Amino acid sequence: MDPEAARQRLIERLADQGRVDDGRVLDAMESVPRHEFVPQNQREESYRDSPLPIGEGQTISAPHMVAIMADLLELRPGDEVLEIGTGCGYHAAVTAELVGPEHVYSVEYHDSLAEQARERLNRLGYGDVWVRAGDGKGGWPDHAPYDRAYLTCAAPSIPDSVVEQVRPGGYVLAPVGRGRQTLVRARRRADGSLDREEHGGVRFVELQ
Repeated sequence: MDPEAARQRLIERLADQGRVDDGRVLDAMESVPRHEFVPQNQREESYRDSPLPIGEGQTISAPHMVAIMADLLELRPGDEVLEIGTGCGYHAAVTAELVGPEHVYSVEYHDSLAEQARERLNRLGYGDVWVRAGDGKGGWPDHAPYDRAYLTCAAPSIPDSVVEQVRPGGYVLAPVGRGRQTLVRARRRADGSLDREEHGGVRFVELQ
């Protein structure tokens, strides 16, 4: 497999689908070598538009879903972003391309995945991304408030602690539901309540 050519074909397919409004998102995804974030035995499948297993019962999301989520978050350089569910670090790297690595704070439940993601991100030039192992339901209050927050795993509802750590006017994006899930984007109002929008059915591993 020629990874550069395969990545270019993937980006062209995503562009043809027309589901991403911000061209910067596709530019970001073109910059991130997805094959470096998957296990060695999955490398040939790296640029298929589908999830792939990464260990600990977790997956790397399908590229089109990463693109759609980045587009919905309307990320801009310098935005402070909280990610719940680092996994292999791929989604964090795409986010880092859009806001700057030092503005991405990611929480991973599994110690082993957090350690591997931290090493991988550092090796690939995203060493300023902040990664810690812990319970994502509690967010990462030390660096709040955030302009944006998103979950890469499904929750029955958007965790209150994550919402509280987003500044008024900021977005939270998450797959919500058990079994049948919906991608929900919510803007936090000044009073702490959420203005919610639904963006279609999705299927993610569940938040642990």
